[in-house]
Amino acid sequence: MLNFIARRIAAGAILLLVISCLTYLLLSLPDIDVGRQLLGQGAAQNAVDAKNTSLGLDRPVIEQYADWLAHAVRGDLGVSWFTSEDVGTAVSGRLPVTFSIVLGVTVVTTVVSFLLGVWAGVRRGAVDRVVQVIGVAGYALPGFLVTLILVLVFAVQLGWFPAIGYTPFAESPGGWLSTVTLPVLALSVASVAGVSQQVRGAVIDVMRQDYVRTLKARGLTTRRIVFKHVLRNASAPALSVLGMQFVGLLGGAVLVEQIFGLPGIGSMTVTYTTRGDIPVIMALVMLTVVGVVLINLAVDVLIGWLNPKARVA
Repeated sequence: MLNFIARRIAAGAILLLVISCLTYLLLSLPDIDVGRQLLGQGAAQNAVDAKNTSLGLDRPVIEQYADWLAHAVRGDLGVSWFTSEDVGTAVSGRLPVTFSIVLGVTVVTTVVSFLLGVWAGVRRGAVDRVVQVIGVAGYALPGFLVTLILVLVFAVQLGWFPAIGYTPFAESPGGWLSTVTLPVLALSVASVAGVSQQVRGAVIDVMRQDYVRTLKARGLTTRRIVFKHVLRNASAPALSVLGMQFVGLLGGAVLVEQIFGLPGIGSMTVTYTTRGDIPVIMALVMLTVVGVVLINLAVDVLIGWLNPKARVA
């Protein structure tokens, strides 16, 4: 297992290096006069040139990237070109907002998907058809429409939750829960639809195996068979889909944070990308890649624990 984890970490480190290089090169392709944007159109050319020089933009792109990488590996992500704020401080201040949403969606998706999937896979019949309809409906409904319906019903009409804003957990746990509930529900609909169908299919496949019929013939109860044998073998495909859903959550967070007025990583990405603030964008991209690598590593470790044959892959 240790060799298995080491291989995954090495692959993740290489991925980080490649993506950081490609991202920096792509961000440097547009011919944008950053000094002019910072100082304004009326600024003198010598002042603009001096500003670009102070930012290191007069050097070759490869040299700029090498300098950024040398500082990044030491934990220095630089400062924002437009706000002069430390990038690490700016990102860390918004990270808890997005992390709260992603963690909440992951928990809700895992619990609800496994309950629905196992229920449908074991009971079949009408229960199975209902779960399939829920899955299709969850996929068919656009994310923005689900979000707007939740806001109109639970925030505007019923007044159970705030329509916009975010309350930190340290300030008020109850207020934090009320501000993240609707965003979590909005993102959970599509996630539950996808993962529950995967769990259902995996449970049905495992229930058809010969060893399950043998266990039933020996007099074991269905509940014991499902929780002791079926779930272990059916969890691997569902975990793979759950890991892919995490990547989709990072994209969905942009829309949700914009609608609910949440000061998270998603809204920050939109703001600083339009400005062309490379130090901040690089930090956000690397944070996203690290999150994806860690989630995939966790999924691989869980699958390897559930199925030792997967460790040799």
